[in-house]
Amino acid sequence: MVRTRCYRNGVLVDEGFPVADVSEHLEDPDTLVWADVCAPDREDLRLIADELGLHPLAVEDAEDRGQRPKLDRYADHSFLSAYAVRFDQDSGELVTSEVGAFLTARALVTVRQDDTFDIDAVLSRWDSAGDLAKNGVAFLVHGLVDYIVDGHFAAVSSLDDGIEALEDDLFLPSMDQQTLQRRSFELRKTLVLLRRVVLPMREVVNTLMRRDLQLVDGEMGPYFQDVYDHVLRATEWTESLRDLVTSILETNLTIQGNRLNIITKKVTSWAAIIAVPTAVTGFYGQNVPYPGFSRESGFYASTVLIIGLSVLLYWLFRRNDWL
Repeated sequence: MVRTRCYRNGVLVDEGFPVADVSEHLEDPDTLVWADVCAPDREDLRLIADELGLHPLAVEDAEDRGQRPKLDRYADHSFLSAYAVRFDQDSGELVTSEVGAFLTARALVTVRQDDTFDIDAVLSRWDSAGDLAKNGVAFLVHGLVDYIVDGHFAAVSSLDDGIEALEDDLFLPSMDQQTLQRRSFELRKTLVLLRRVVLPMREVVNTLMRRDLQLVDGEMGPYFQDVYDHVLRATEWTESLRDLVTSILETNLTIQGNRLNIITKKVTSWAAIIAVPTAVTGFYGQNVPYPGFSRESGFYASTVLIIGLSVLLYWLFRRNDWL
């Protein structure tokens, strides 16, 4: 599946043409070309490499899955690797979509590993800001990176909501501890994956803005600066959520320890009360004469002693909040 576009002097003039025609469109110095391939095979990438003169290592990175978010620079082009993400509230999992992009002086080629990456959303951003198309490849790269970073920000926000909901359930007495612990570890696992995707984007966007790359000009500078600001906010937010999840796990362990101490204190208090009749009846069960031995008064004395001491211990434990 291949999608293409051609801009001339900032105006969309053609789309849907074959990849083999990319070099013909680029013969005009006023043209800007975008091509998108989804789940390409080796032949598709070789055709694109021949049309644009791409470095073999860049083509190899586009072919392989699981690349780290990065921006590799070559003699006359660059290769961008990034991930679009979406947080699933129901399952608590992070859905990632890998995308690679070749950046040349007048062309952008996006390579998607599967159709989970919403390229139509990127096209909508380009169409909504068509007046910036005259800025060349920077216009296309900004729309792509801005969509990816906004997805990171939305995922961090959704993850924050999930952590806040977990905090509310943390102090509920009726909350199932197994469910709470499972949700905690699921959110922590999701946060680790999100952190791997979000943190490297700071370096990627910062490199795109460097003057020696000659990509961002005066007009596109503020737009890339806005994207960089979103990257910083998402990065800082992710780091704070990491500390928050760790705090939730530690707080849950502390709560469980406190509850165990309370239960142990109550059990010990009742054991002390139960020990009173055991001690009294054991004393009166001796086979030696004592005051009230073999008399009815001894039975009443032992009963009063058991009840009195038990009530006294119960009152003392209640006053000290042990029961």
